Amino acid sequence: MPSYALGIDIGGTFTDIVVYDHDTGRQWSRKVLTTHDDPVRAVVEGTVAVLGEARLEPRHFTRVVHATTLFTNALIERKGAVTGLVTTAGFADTLEIGRERKFELYDLNIAKPEPLVPRNLRLEVDERVKADGSVRQALDRAELLDCVERLVASGVSSVAVVFLHAYANPRHESEALRLITERYPELYTSASHEVAPEIREFERASTTVANAYIKPLAHQYLGRMARQLAERRIPAPLLLMLSSGGLTHVAEAQRTPVQMLESGPAACAIAAAFFGRDVRAAGRRGAGAAPAEARLEIEDRGGELLAFDMGGTTAKLSLVVGGEPLTAYSFEAARQKRFIEGSGLPMRISTIELIEIGAGGGSIAQLDEIGLLKVGPRSAGSLPGPACYGLGGSEPTVTDADLLLGYLNPEYFAGGTIAIDVAAAKAAIARLADKVKLPLIDVAWGIHDVVNESMASAARVHVAERGRDPRDAALLCTGGAGPVHACHVARKLGVREVICPPSAGVASALGLLVAPARVDRVATVGVRLDRGDPAALESAFRALEDEARAVMADTGLKLETARFQRLADGRFLGQGFDLVVALPDGPYDGRDGNATRRALTAAFESAYREKFSLTPPDVPVEFINVRVAVRAPVAGSEVVLQARARGEAGTAVKGRRPAYFPNAGGFVETTVFDRVRLAVGDTFAGPAVIEEEGSTLVVDPGATFRVAPTGNLVVTLSP
Repeated sequence: MPSYALGIDIGGTFTDIVVYDHDTGRQWSRKVLTTHDDPVRAVVEGTVAVLGEARLEPRHFTRVVHATTLFTNALIERKGAVTGLVTTAGFADTLEIGRERKFELYDLNIAKPEPLVPRNLRLEVDERVKADGSVRQALDRAELLDCVERLVASGVSSVAVVFLHAYANPRHESEALRLITERYPELYTSASHEVAPEIREFERASTTVANAYIKPLAHQYLGRMARQLAERRIPAPLLLMLSSGGLTHVAEAQRTPVQMLESGPAACAIAAAFFGRDVRAAGRRGAGAAPAEARLEIEDRGGELLAFDMGGTTAKLSLVVGGEPLTAYSFEAARQKRFIEGSGLPMRISTIELIEIGAGGGSIAQLDEIGLLKVGPRSAGSLPGPACYGLGGSEPTVTDADLLLGYLNPEYFAGGTIAIDVAAAKAAIARLADKVKLPLIDVAWGIHDVVNESMASAARVHVAERGRDPRDAALLCTGGAGPVHACHVARKLGVREVICPPSAGVASALGLLVAPARVDRVATVGVRLDRGDPAALESAFRALEDEARAVMADTGLKLETARFQRLADGRFLGQGFDLVVALPDGPYDGRDGNATRRALTAAFESAYREKFSLTPPDVPVEFINVRVAVRAPVAGSEVVLQARARGEAGTAVKGRRPAYFPNAGGFVETTVFDRVRLAVGDTFAGPAVIEEEGSTLVVDPGATFRVAPTGNLVVTLSP
């Protein structure tokens, strides 16, 4: 019986649908405009269209995986639920006080992000737990219920409970949840010990409040998505992509939806890691397939990839090192200033390290107050969309510019599913050209070049902050607009090699299908390694691993396939910051405590030296938090894209058209290739445009490209 997997990725402009056949390796995909008033509608329309076109039986689907930017957009746009906060007496202003740090020291008009819960909905109750977990003052139950009654009367539908030092002893929070649920079963509740059970009151409160703010939306949306798929007779359970790049089940996602804030971008990084790993393997296997100089790909660059995904609304950039995206354990949502730390809402969740900027196909070009051309972050989205969509948009966008530059085929946009109005694109850019008194094509190229520079600048910052050089990496491009801009972005970064995987336009949706299930758990311990008992650390790790096993079991996975990783937030005594480091596998034997302490200290010092080069002499190490990351492969994640030994019947050349390349003097007659007809081993010189359903790769003059054994297109740029 056939076995199909379905990947669903909802973006700001397009919703991507991918179906993969595990028996044949074949896939079908569809890009449909996102329906922001009801995102589920676009999912259903796209899924029904793919199933009808490919004549697939819904009952044969064994896996459905979903990623969305819906929840982070709700935070940014402040469209979450009316939320209340119940906290310890004296701590109602924690969300506004924060760290008492200005993210721009000399800005007299600085605007800090507004708390998600206004002051009148932040209420205090008498209770107090000390830092060691002992109870100093019992919870006042009557006062708690009185506070919740006042919140309900104010229209609150979701309540966050954040008590002081609940990470050390959650008894009062658990009691509060029980009392609230008994009295008001219709209320959504979130407690800090369930959402972010770790030290630091501001970050813990911010994360818990964000979870409460989006929880009603997540509960209703995910429930409706699951029901809609079931009504289409798709029996497979719905799995959700987490910000960490792993998967979880619907109930866990509904409980802590804050873990999904970066689920869409995480799928991009997972897809890049998958295709990058595939490329490295092909490079090792294919020694006889191509000359040595043509087999650079990834392995000669230390296994580093710069994953670049550009869709209709945003562009995402992340580093993949040794086949794995880098992971962070905190990030900021809804930043006031996109690149400035401290200007957003701190979230203590596990997330793939990436940078996201407002640079996509729908990004709007405009003049700033001094007449300079700016592109984004404002976007035309899916409605009205770029002017060329013919849906009412009139402002010039990146897609309009790319169309006039000859990079895009108006007859084959999104596989021919979207009608393109070239005249409308020309009119939109002409209005901007009139303002700046420049030729139409110069303005179109300016839009294209400015957005490329924005992405290159973001990449330089992101890579440099991690102590790396972008020139040591290859750039792997995905997204509907990523391959169009990849070569020009790579040149700005000094990158010599660009890799474009098959079905690049829907690669994020495909990334969902190869992601493992993942559970992250954290606990605060506060242990000095020179004095602490390793047996106590082992006990803390065992408790976290048992909790993670329980969540994995609810996902229906075989626990014997799970891989456990132990980490800790460590620092040298007296430091004000922590460094998350990987630790040796346990168990940590208390019988030989000195050897265990030495091994743990060595692990921390090694990671510290890698980041900072030196370690302070004779300073004890302390672990503030311990973490467990558990991964397990999901049945149906064995995706193998079969490259064609020879192209489909007929020539791969579709035709020729003028495309604009300033380094070649302007418009150049450019060969247009049909990607599905390219064969493994084919090598061509630019300029070239390679079209496939969902994306277009632009190769500029002086570059060459070849088809790798995996089906990846590998572009080698001239010096």
